[in-house]
Amino acid sequence: MSTVAKLLARKERLLAQLESDPGPNEREEIERLLAQIETALSLLAPEDGAGPSDA
Repeated sequence: MSTVAKLLARKERLLAQLESDPGPNEREEIERLLAQIETALSLLAPEDGAGPSDA
């Protein structure tokens, strides 16, 4: 499994946890982890995001 696939799977699990109405401390930790995953994904796959245009 690729790094991107692993990150996406972890993101999916965290989002499911977030939907289960966690307490405030757990919610904060989940949101922190999600932010880290988003950063890692943007660094690993910059061509998928909004990059500089050719114009």
